[in-house]
Amino acid sequence: MPTILHPDYAHQQTALEDLAAHFEQSGTLIVKGARNSIKTNRLADETVSIKFFKTPGFIKSIIYSWFRQSKAKRSFEYALYLQQHGILTPFPIGYIEERKALGLLGDSYYFCRHIDYDFTIRELIHDPLFPNRVAILEQFTAFTFRMHEARIHFLDHSPGNTLIKDLGNGQYDFYLIDLNRMQFRTLSMAQRMDNFKKMWLSKTMLRTVAATYAQLSGIPESELWPVLWQTSQDFKRKINRKKWLKRKLR
Repeated sequence: MPTILHPDYAHQQTALEDLAAHFEQSGTLIVKGARNSIKTNRLADETVSIKFFKTPGFIKSIIYSWFRQSKAKRSFEYALYLQQHGILTPFPIGYIEERKALGLLGDSYYFCRHIDYDFTIRELIHDPLFPNRVAILEQFTAFTFRMHEARIHFLDHSPGNTLIKDLGNGQYDFYLIDLNRMQFRTLSMAQRMDNFKKMWLSKTMLRTVAATYAQLSGIPESELWPVLWQTSQDFKRKINRKKWLKRKLR
């Protein structure tokens, strides 16, 4: 059972491996997915989050064993990259990979410190009267701009994947989660605007994003807006079409 830990947690290896071994029997369930689950549990005097990745199918197991890093390993290494570039994410503790016959990947686990957050972008989308809504969206756009400047292309930049903490005095911290799908490259203007499409923002919210991003980047809003609007609309149409087809095929 290969275990890779942040140096600050090296002395906790036995305890972390025990949490992995008893994942099903202990802890508090946060998310239950078909293949992945998230729980919180106690590690000494702190609460940690544990993301469990179920054993992949045979073909994917070969891919993740010999040709591509596991999701748990990517989550850890990407979190370290975010930290190094000043982008907040729950502190990465480490990961554990179980290996089967021929060294094939079995179950794996990613550990990080638990974040007591206040809300996500999803709440802003569903509540036009959400307190300080415009200021939060402006600060979120600035957070995304800093991410882009650090050459981070977060492929799962969606409403639930940024945890937001209210610091008071109109200031907020933003923490990226669900990290295993990222690319690290210089992004064009079009790619930057495309990165907002999964946020599912209203036209009014997108206007705020365009104005804020223009101010930060120096790119005229008149250039940003058509791309931002088009990519968002194309994505919404695509998803709505899929939902319509599923309903028709039932």
